[in-house]
Amino acid sequence: MERLLSRRKLIAALPVLMGAPQLSGGPPSHLKLSVRVEPLFRGMRLPDQMKKVAEAGYQGFEFGDWRAYDPAEITKLAHQLHLECACLVGNRGVNPKGMGLTNPLERDGFLAEIAASIDAAKRYETTRLVTLTGNEVPGMSREDQHRSIVEGLKRAHELVAPHHITLIVEPLNTLVDHKGYYLNHIAEAWDIVREVDSPFVKILFDIYHVQIMDGNLIKNIGLNIGRIGHFHVGDVPRRHQPGTGEIDYRNVFRAIRDTGFRDFVAMEYMPSIDPMTTLAQVKAIA
Repeated sequence: MERLLSRRKLIAALPVLMGAPQLSGGPPSHLKLSVRVEPLFRGMRLPDQMKKVAEAGYQGFEFGDWRAYDPAEITKLAHQLHLECACLVGNRGVNPKGMGLTNPLERDGFLAEIAASIDAAKRYETTRLVTLTGNEVPGMSREDQHRSIVEGLKRAHELVAPHHITLIVEPLNTLVDHKGYYLNHIAEAWDIVREVDSPFVKILFDIYHVQIMDGNLIKNIGLNIGRIGHFHVGDVPRRHQPGTGEIDYRNVFRAIRDTGFRDFVAMEYMPSIDPMTTLAQVKAIA
């Protein structure tokens, strides 16, 4: 009996040993869901996209260009719809010219853009900024680029920490979609977060991208949940809705729930059928 009790204690302690945050009340019964609106609701303005998100019963929305809208108008509508702005893009795009992380010569531009995005985050009432490394620098070793990324994120920590805003750094696949992008493997992403060592620098775990480059989704999530600040969802191949490809999203969602994760899991896929139907299907298994 004593051996059985010790084994039970060990099993109960596993999430803490694996880096999961200590949370009261056990894992949530459902995930907190968001929608990246552009791929699901093409050709619509953000206010109309937000109404679709609310109609689907999701809690959050996210979009690409925070400069294209009036934050006061969007925030007012978000309150009316009981929606949260899940995140903004902190340094513009996949390969942000003059404001990337891989090249130390772009450090000032990167920090200036993060400073501007902090102000935008406060106006849109969000606490997360998607952060992209940018493409590899020709002629520069990966070791030096890695070092530049870590140093840039440490400097950015000094900007975001006083505002309790988290940078969510996104690895992307280079086999299908983003040839030349620097941060393409999840193992290096974990290394970067460990080296920066800030509660305000985490990883945006895009399930689609990680599956293409590395797979091993459930183990990666379970061992590193404390380093993940946000999820993106899309199936492989063709980045359609869950259930159209090789990823068993029912099991992946269960694995995320079991960690006690309480931040957003966001839909970022191109629906192959009616978008609202796909959102209902995802909600049923999440």
